[in-house]
Amino acid sequence: MKTSVEIPDSLFQEVRNLAAQEHTTLRVLMEEGLRRVVSERKRTTRFKLRKASFRGKGLQPGMEGASWQQIRDAAYQGRGA
Repeated sequence: MKTSVEIPDSLFQEVRNLAAQEHTTLRVLMEEGLRRVVSERKRTTRFKLRKASFRGKGLQPGMEGASWQQIRDAAYQGRGA
C-alpha cells in the first residue's frame, strides 16, 4: 500500500543517512520501525501488584471496617503525628 507521511526534515535526513550507511532503503527502515512499535505495544502486559504481606494476619482487632483515616491515626498513634 502506498501512503504519504510528513516527517520533520531533520529526521528525514537522519534516516536517509542511516539508510545509506546500512546500504538499505528508507522503506525498509520505516517498516522495521513500525513493526517494532507494534510489537512493543502488543507485548505490554497489565501491571500486577505482588503479594507483600509481612507475617501479618490482616487487620488488627478492632480495625475491620475502619476508615483509612482511622487506620492512619492508629498507625501514627504515639509518634507525634
